[in-house]
Amino acid sequence: MTHTIDPITSSTNRYLRDNFAPVREELTATDLAVTGRLPAHLDGRYLRIGPNPLDDPGDQHHWFLGEGMVHGVRLRDGQAQWYRNRWVRSADVADALGEPVRGTPGELDFAANTNVLQHAGRTLALVEAGAPPYELTHELDTVGPCDFGGTLPSLPGRPGYAAHPHRDPDTGELHALSYSWMRGNKVAYSVLGNDGRIRRSVDIEVHGSPMMHDFALTERHVVILDLPVTFDIAMATADVPRLIRPLVRGVLNRVIGRNPLPEPVIARIARGGSDEPSLPYRWNRDYPARIGILPRDADGDAVRWFEIDPCYVFHTLNAYDDGDSVVVDVVRHPRMFDTVLNGPDEGPAVLTRFTLDLRTGRAHESGLDQRSQEFPRHDERLTGRRHRYGWAVGFEDGVPGDTVLRHDLATGTTDARRLGSGMEASEFCFVPDPDGTAEDDGVLMGYVHDRAEGRSQLRLLDAATLEDVATVHLPGRVPAGFHGNWAPEGTDLADV
Repeated sequence: MTHTIDPITSSTNRYLRDNFAPVREELTATDLAVTGRLPAHLDGRYLRIGPNPLDDPGDQHHWFLGEGMVHGVRLRDGQAQWYRNRWVRSADVADALGEPVRGTPGELDFAANTNVLQHAGRTLALVEAGAPPYELTHELDTVGPCDFGGTLPSLPGRPGYAAHPHRDPDTGELHALSYSWMRGNKVAYSVLGNDGRIRRSVDIEVHGSPMMHDFALTERHVVILDLPVTFDIAMATADVPRLIRPLVRGVLNRVIGRNPLPEPVIARIARGGSDEPSLPYRWNRDYPARIGILPRDADGDAVRWFEIDPCYVFHTLNAYDDGDSVVVDVVRHPRMFDTVLNGPDEGPAVLTRFTLDLRTGRAHESGLDQRSQEFPRHDERLTGRRHRYGWAVGFEDGVPGDTVLRHDLATGTTDARRLGSGMEASEFCFVPDPDGTAEDDGVLMGYVHDRAEGRSQLRLLDAATLEDVATVHLPGRVPAGFHGNWAPEGTDLADV
């Protein structure tokens, strides 16, 4: 069944306008037009997800909170066989669309909107902060919540999964760091095996209750980002009537990390006592910024902490061990959710390297590229290993622009490709050429919105030169969103 929802009216919120505006229809199109030539070895699906509100969330809407919609293109034999876009059917979405609920969602159910990937025969839509992942079919219809065969912790106060797992290229296993405000100062490091079951889970104590969107993995270590964006009780209770607000905040102070209340009550408090969701995380000037290094096979109390200057990191590029140091490349924001509370727009986000000396316990920070950028990616066959290249999308005034960046970290140079006036890029992932010999032998793959046409394209660029390889023309618009990955047929080693 294909659904069309009435469009959202005009809004003063930038995250409901232009290419942030949600699309209101689910489409299926086959035999898509292609300009250029698709590499014949590409046999799989390009998948990407992002927020796509079902209803009118109001001018205070936070970009991160729209219901998730997945967009996919099937490539095979040099052809683009289909395009589909589908809302992830959480219980609320299914109810709004007049459909039966899939599976048995918990009280903290949410239409996952942050990442989509393939693992152990499943297509998974992911979100962070306590809600469960959702399993999708090959054609992107919703199967239901996924608890990894009963191995995903689901007790009150336990995390769901994570938005940013990283795959060990040697084993194929997914490593993740999960957090939830209900767990207070505990986060969970887990390993999801190739049988689709979590085989290891370790609690790590952090300073408070931070937002941890991403982490990094090396061959020997887990890299933990304990940074000053934290759960904010005042924001979480802003809509509670003034007379009872102190009481509710007192309850929250007792609840966080201990959870004596039922999950439905906790979930309602987290929404500020209303049905209008808000993101209860904000910049915390009193919270120390630090990076933790934990040996992958150690208990959580073995973590070592390295103090750094205050900043925020949504995304790591990669990390690796270098003798007695750990090197971590990230996109560094000067702060987050301090003055702009509905999206990430607090100054230029720049490519930065942290070198953590395990002998001295000191961290060294160095700038790699000062252009504002986000969505860094690398050749994920090198996850946790020394990498030379990285790719990212240039940002302008806090939103994606028309520039794709290629960083050569060996020479310290960056190439920039402008896609053209009126074009708006989203995240590009690297897909290697199976016959390639160099680290950058392959293509970059991502959606690009053409503002003049009002439609989007799947663009493939040569990863070494940033020149055009092929363009798949889509029947509609793919809104600005989050993460996308190549899901090849016949293997579970998809990019993450």
